Amino acid sequence: MSHERHPLPVTRFAPSPNGSLHLGHAFSAIAAHDIARAGGGRFLLRIEDIDGARSRPELAGEFRADLAWLGLEWREVAPQSARLASYAAAAQRLRGEGLLYPCTCTRAEIAARAKQAGPEGPVYPGTCRNRGGADATAEGGVPVAWRLDVAAALARTGPLEWDDALAGPQAADPARLGDVVLVRKNEPASYHLAATLDDAADGVTLVTRGHDLFAATHVHRLLQALLDLPVPKWHHHPLLLDDATGTKLAKRRNSPSLADRRRAGECGAELAAALRGRRFPAGISLG
Repeated sequence: MSHERHPLPVTRFAPSPNGSLHLGHAFSAIAAHDIARAGGGRFLLRIEDIDGARSRPELAGEFRADLAWLGLEWREVAPQSARLASYAAAAQRLRGEGLLYPCTCTRAEIAARAKQAGPEGPVYPGTCRNRGGADATAEGGVPVAWRLDVAAALARTGPLEWDDALAGPQAADPARLGDVVLVRKNEPASYHLAATLDDAADGVTLVTRGHDLFAATHVHRLLQALLDLPVPKWHHHPLLLDDATGTKLAKRRNSPSLADRRRAGECGAELAAALRGRRFPAGISLG
């Protein structure tokens, strides 16, 4: 695979169809869209639809309607459900190199045994790391996840760096997240593996996403080195916050949806202009 960057910026918006889009999604999509358009590049839409039973295929059409309502233009690429073979091949490669190990631990067990907290919650304490690379079928029927042995991976790659458009150069420190899951127990890939492979396959040169995913980029940089993938630049933008709680807007917190605003007759172009101008509805601020 060529490691040459596309001469023009290629960005993407990659929502999961497990709930309607809200203002935080609009802010993120507009940021990625505008960066690509300003540089004469491409803005991509990718539906990340491998979230098991939570995925609702009908929401993909709603997402397209929302983006069009905001006045955005994009090129849609293959959804994650069409990319399963690439995830399986990458996982098999890493297993063959002795860098993945099976894990049967539950979230409750991890929380009880973890000795430190990381950016994504309790850091996995390595309970299953020394059990060897047994095949997933050799676990007595108990579902297994496959974790990346980060120490072994870093011993292979050596020190790594990555660059954020806002925060500047970063020394990669994936160990702060522990041995992350790359293949989930009941799903074909974790966010870490799927998003990294997809961005490379789609030719993304600038990964634009919220600052809540800043720490994940340390892992993604490691995966790029292990899998011989091109290295993009990143742009982690601030998040829209609910002033009442100080937390980011989220589907699970019933943040007002774009679809509801659209169906109520609100003007999408005006909303997009307000978000570009950092003018947010009452109760919402940029954190």
